[in-house]
Parts: sequence; C-alpha cells; structure tokens
Amino acid sequence: MITKIIAENLIKKVREAIRAKNQIVIVSHVTPDGDAIGSSLALWHYLHRLGKNAHVIVPNGFPAFLSWMPGANEIVLYDRQRKKAERLFEEADLIFALDFNESNRVDKMENAFLSAPAPKVLIDHHLHPGDFAQIVISYPEISSTSEMVFRLICRLGHFDKVTLECAQCVLTGMMTDTGGFSYNSNHPEIYTIVAELIKLGVDKDEIYRRVFSTYSLDKLKLNAFSIYHKMKIFPEYKTAVILLTVKELEKFNYKPGDIEGIVNIPLSADGVVFSVLMREDTDKIKISFRSLGTFPANKVASDLFNGGGHLNAAGGESYTSLQASFKKLKTALPNYAELF
Repeated sequence: MITKIIAENLIKKVREAIRAKNQIVIVSHVTPDGDAIGSSLALWHYLHRLGKNAHVIVPNGFPAFLSWMPGANEIVLYDRQRKKAERLFEEADLIFALDFNESNRVDKMENAFLSAPAPKVLIDHHLHPGDFAQIVISYPEISSTSEMVFRLICRLGHFDKVTLECAQCVLTGMMTDTGGFSYNSNHPEIYTIVAELIKLGVDKDEIYRRVFSTYSLDKLKLNAFSIYHKMKIFPEYKTAVILLTVKELEKFNYKPGDIEGIVNIPLSADGVVFSVLMREDTDKIKISFRSLGTFPANKVASDLFNGGGHLNAAGGESYTSLQASFKKLKTALPNYAELF
C-alpha cells in the first residue's frame, strides 16, 4: 500500500488538465540528470498511452549512460534544435515542468518556456517552488521526481497504463537520485514502488549496471585522477573537496555525465561525512555537495553558493574563480564544525 501523499485537489486538477489537452510538452532542467530524464520519459510514455501528442524538451544534452532509456532518442535538445523546440512550446496546450523549482533552472530555454501560453504543471521534490506554474505538486520529502510521477499516475487511477518502458524510466530516476538507494532512501514505500516496478518486468540489476557500472575509459581515468591528484581532505571537519579545471576536464575528453558520481566516492573513506566537488564551467563554477547522516549538505549549498537541495545531496554555483570558491568554502568550514 502506497500512502496518498499528493493532495486530492491536485489530483483532480491534473486529471482535468490532461483530459482537456492534447498537445503536451514536458520540460526539465539544464544538464539533466537521471531523475530529470527518468521522470520526463516516464510521463511521456504514460501520456502516449493516453493517446496524447507529447514531447520532451530539455535545455541541453544528457549523459551518454542514459541514452539507452526507452524514448531517449525522441528528446528535443533546445541548444541543438531551438526552432523545433520553440514551435512545440508555441503549439502546446499544456506544459509539465519536472524536477526543478525555479524557472531559471531551464537556463537559455527560460524565455521560451515562460512565454509559452499553455498552462503549466510543476512536479518537483526540491524546496521552495517558484510561482511560474498554475498547478504545483511539490513534496520535498519524496526522494525523486520519478517517484512522484509514478505516484501521480497511480493516483489518477492509471497503474494499468504503466508500461515496461515507463517503469524502466521511473526506476532509473529513483535509482540515480538516491545514489543507487544509498542516501535519501530510508522510507519503506520506496521499496514498495520498486517491487511493483520489478513485477512489471523491470530488471533492476541491469539498470544499475547501465547507470553505475558502464564507464568509458576516459571517464574511468578522470575518476582516478580526481581522487588521486585533486582530492583535498580536511580531517578536522570530516570533509573532502575535489577541484577540477576546464583544462583538466578537456585532458580526459570530458562529456556530460563523466563526473557523475565522483562527489560520492570520498564518502567511502573512513572519517569523511561531507564531500564537495567544484568544477569550472564556461561561465561559472558548478558545485556538488554530498553528505552522510545528519550533516546538512543543502545548508552549506544555500549559505555559501546560492544553492540548495536535499539534506544529503545538494548543488550550487559560484561566479568567482575556482580558487576563490574553494577559499570561501574552506574559510566557512569552521562555522559548521558543531554539525559534523
């Protein structure tokens, strides 16, 4: 039995919105991860089962290890297919916004997204949702947006519409947003859902292999380089920090997704409960935070780098240099000493 977490009035609104619309667009955040792609494709498969004309649009490319997912080849990439994406926005009569809480998370796609006349439905699990959607389904206590999409489909009375392909996408999103069920995953209902997905034919072990155990040689070398040469340990604060420059990433032929999971590796070291990865991007420093136990990774992200997320998994950005960002973090660590 799965708890009816989503409010009944929201279920009614979504049911009415879907019933009345046919041209539906699903969008997710910039540099989409497994939960963004998983939830978007799961909803896409479901809407197609209802006979709707649905499309997934994301701001830019996603990691190659997600390309096997059913329907991934149908995703429209805004940075490469701008005209097509903007036409779909203009023609849409309903838009679903998945796995982000603020409209700026769709990056250069924001204007086309916000100016689209269609009503918008937000489905997300991050704190502090913005006010850009007419229907807001936001439950930060849920571990992934993919889990929320599954719960929504069930509450709409359409569990029978969950195909194997849809189920594979749901499990991929749930798995990736919990680090293979290693954090934010203690709620027993997560495993009730996993059991239902397996009953539908999902091969959990195969998905885990494809997502977590399929590395290119360049990615494997980058991981080793990051840990051996670039990791700094602050034992007094139980913290590990990895800094990566654009030049270093280019040395290993970096592709989106190649640093996925690196920030989790230091947490396997005895005595480390907080791990931070800082990497240079074209116009900013991208920062990932992971933690164990009760240490609030999201608080550090929010306090220092205008970020946020969940207790054990968060992100942020800096618009100074890599070294200045690192210095800011290092200087602030004593302020969190009592939380370790």
